[in-house]
Amino acid sequence: MNAPRLQLSGITKAYPGVVANSEVSLTVRPGQIHAVLGENGAGKSTLMKIIYGSVKPDAGQMAFNGQLTHIRNPNEARALGISMVFQHFNLFDTITVAENVWLGLDKSISLQEVTEGIQEKATRYGLDIDPARPVHTLGVGEMQRVEIIRALLTNPQLLILDEPTSVLTPQAVEKLFVVLRQLAAEGCSILYISHKLHEIRALCTACTVLRGGKVTGVCNPAQETNASLSRLMIGSEPPKLVHNPRTPGEVRLLVRSLSLAREEQFGVDLDAINLQVRAGEVVGIAGVSGNGQKELLYALSGEDCRAPAGSIRMGAHDVSALHPGARRKLGLHFVPEERLGRGAVPTLSLAQNLLLTRNEAIAAPGFLGGWLWLETLEAQARRIIERFGVKANGPGAAARSLSGGNLQKYIVGREIDAQPSLFIVSQPTWGVDVGAAAQIRAAILALRDAGCAVLVVSEEIEELFEVCDRLHVIAHGRLSPSVAAAQTTLEKVGEWMSGLWSAA
Repeated sequence: MNAPRLQLSGITKAYPGVVANSEVSLTVRPGQIHAVLGENGAGKSTLMKIIYGSVKPDAGQMAFNGQLTHIRNPNEARALGISMVFQHFNLFDTITVAENVWLGLDKSISLQEVTEGIQEKATRYGLDIDPARPVHTLGVGEMQRVEIIRALLTNPQLLILDEPTSVLTPQAVEKLFVVLRQLAAEGCSILYISHKLHEIRALCTACTVLRGGKVTGVCNPAQETNASLSRLMIGSEPPKLVHNPRTPGEVRLLVRSLSLAREEQFGVDLDAINLQVRAGEVVGIAGVSGNGQKELLYALSGEDCRAPAGSIRMGAHDVSALHPGARRKLGLHFVPEERLGRGAVPTLSLAQNLLLTRNEAIAAPGFLGGWLWLETLEAQARRIIERFGVKANGPGAAARSLSGGNLQKYIVGREIDAQPSLFIVSQPTWGVDVGAAAQIRAAILALRDAGCAVLVVSEEIEELFEVCDRLHVIAHGRLSPSVAAAQTTLEKVGEWMSGLWSAA
C-alpha cells in the first residue's frame, strides 16, 4: 500500500489554562476526504494550524508522504504541498483579489498570470469572482471563494478546509463538493472541518472525532447518522427546537421604499426595499452573499445614516438618520456577520468588549460621567459566559483567544442578554457546532416568545426554516415579498435567490 499522505502521532499542544491537543493521532490516505469533527473548542483548528506550520506542537511527530517532517511555517507547508483555507479569512482589505492571491504564491509568477489562473479556476469550478475587485467590497461568501481559489492555485497534495461551507448557499455547496470529489479522484487528500453533519456524511470517507483535545473515535461517517455523530462529538443529541404558534404584535421595524446608492465601487444599490418586523415574530432574509445584505444591514444598524427621512422607523420613531448608539437606546441590538473586528475587538477582554454595545456600566454610582464600573462589566460578562456555555478563561480572556464558535456564542449572548425590543442578527450560527447552534436558535425563539421582534439574515436556508415565521429573499439589492416559512420550500427559496420571484 502507498504510504499515508499524512500521519500524526502523539501531537500535544497546551496554552495557559487549556490543553488544546492531547496526544492526538491521525492518518490520512492519498485521495481521501477525511473529516475532523468536534464541538467548539475541541482543538480542531489548533491541530490544523500545527499541520500547516502556523503553530508549533509541544510534543509528537508528523510524517508527510512517509517522511518525518518538522514544518516551521506555512511557507514550508506550501512547499511540501499543503494548503489551508482558514475559517477566519487571511485577506488584506485594501488590495484586490488577484493581489491577495499573489501574496501567497511564488513571486516568479507575474500578477497577470495569477489573474488568468484565478479566472481559469473560477470558471472551471464555478467559483465566480472578479480578480480586480478590492477585497473590502466583497461579502463573506465571496471572500470564502477567494480563499478556496488561492489554495487551489498551489495544486496541493493535502488541502485543509476549515468550515468551508459556513457561508455558502446549498447550490454553491453542491458545486464545491463536485470540486472536492474531483480533487480527491486526482489524488489530493482533503482534511475537512465542518459542523454540518449531513455534509460530512455525504462527502467524507473517514472521520476522526475530537472532544476536549483528545481523539474519542474514528469512523466512516457514511455509516453513521446525524444523531450518532452528535453523540460522538458532544456526548448527546442536540435538543429539539420548539416553535410555538404566536400572533405577532405591533410593528417594531418598518422599512418603506428604501433606496440607497452604493458607497463602494463594487457594492450593491438598494432598490425600493420594503420590510416590516412585528413584536413576537422572527423574519428571515435569505440570499447569496454580495446581493445587498451588507448595505441593508448597515442602513438598519445605523452605520449608514444616508437613508431618506421616513424610510426606516422603529415603532413611532423615524430612525433613518440616527447613529447606532441612538438606535440602541430605542431597543435595537445588532450582531454583525464579522466576529473579529466588528463584533468584537480582538485584543480587548470579553468584559471590555461589552462596552461596544452596553452603557449601563459606564458611570459608577455616585460619580460623574466618564467612570467605568469594572465589577459590573465582569459580572455581566461572567453571566453571559455561563448562560451560553462559552468556553473561555473567564471575563478577562481576550476575544481573539476564543475559538470562532465560542466567540460567536459570546457576541450573540451579549446582545440577547441586553433584552432588546428589536434584535437583528447576521449569520447567527456561522462556524458553531450543532449543540451551540441549537442553543443560539433556541435563544432566538425565546426572544420571539418574550415579545421581541427578530430579523435574521442568513445564507443557511435550513436555519431560516427552523427559526423563522416569515421569509424574504434578497437579490441584486431588491427584496422579495415575504412568504410564510410553513408555506414554501427550500427549493423555491433557492430559485428566488436568483431574483426570480417576479415571475412567480
